[in-house]
Amino acid sequence: MATEALRGVQTPTTAEPLRREGPLRRNLTTTWMVAVRELIRLRRTPSRIISGLAQPLLFLFVLGAGLKNVVGQNAGAGFDYIQFLFPGIVAMSILTSGLMAAISIVWDREWGFLREMLVAPVSRASLVLGKAIGGGSVAVVQGVLLVVVAPIIGVDLSVGSFFAMLGFLLLMAFALVSFGVVVAARMQRLESFQMVMALVLQPMIFLSGAIFPVRRLPEWLGVIVRFNPASYPVDAIRRIVLPGSPGLTIGGSLLPIWSEALITLGFGLAMLTLAVRLFSHTD
Repeated sequence: MATEALRGVQTPTTAEPLRREGPLRRNLTTTWMVAVRELIRLRRTPSRIISGLAQPLLFLFVLGAGLKNVVGQNAGAGFDYIQFLFPGIVAMSILTSGLMAAISIVWDREWGFLREMLVAPVSRASLVLGKAIGGGSVAVVQGVLLVVVAPIIGVDLSVGSFFAMLGFLLLMAFALVSFGVVVAARMQRLESFQMVMALVLQPMIFLSGAIFPVRRLPEWLGVIVRFNPASYPVDAIRRIVLPGSPGLTIGGSLLPIWSEALITLGFGLAMLTLAVRLFSHTD
C-alpha cells in the first residue's frame, strides 16, 4: 500500500537549473547601478546643488560686472561681456562638477566600499563607465539649471540651440568625469585628490576661453589654450548660444563645431580607456 502511494507522488529526477545572468547583462546592470548611485547622492545632498549654483552665479553677476570695464563692454561680435560670459559660466559649472565628481572614488576607497566593488564578478570597465555616466549626469543637471538665468541677461535660447548646447554639455561632462576618474584612480586620500584638483581646475577654467576672449590673449597663452581639452567644448557652446561670436582658430583656420565635438569625444574615450587600465591594476 505504501508502495502504491509512493507511485502517485511525482518526484523530479533532475534539479531545475538555476537561471544565471550572462556577463553582458551583469555588466550593464552594474553600470546602471553605479550611475544611479551618483544621482541618489545628489538627491540626498541638496546643499551640493545650491553650492554648485552659487559659485557660477557669483562669477556671472559679480565677476562679470567687475570685469566688464576691463575686458570691454563688447567682448566680441557686438555681445555684452556678461552675455559673452554666460556660456563660459555654464561650461565652467560642468567642468567643476565633472572633475569633482570623481571624489566619490577616493571616498569609497577610504571607507572600503571600492574594494568590495573591485572584487565583484563584473568587468572593471562597467564600474568606470558607471562612474562616468553618473558623474556626468550630475554635472549636466547642475549646468542646465543655469539656463534659467539666460533671459535675465538678454540671451535668447531657441529649442534647437538648447538641445545642441545640451549635447555638448553631455560630451564635456563625460570627458571631464573620465579625466577625474583617471586622477582619482591612484589617489589614496581625500585631501590629496582635492589638492591635485585645485591645481588642475583653475588653469583649465582660465585657459579655456570661458572667462576671457581667446583672441585677446598673448600668443604664448593662446598656444596653451589650444592644448587645453576644455577649450573646445567651451568654444562650441559659446558659438551655439551666441551665433556670430568669434570661434577658436588653429593656424588661422576656424575650427568647425563638429571637429570640436570629435576632439572632446576623443579625449573622453582616451581618458575612459586609461581609467579602465588603471583600475585593472588596482588592488
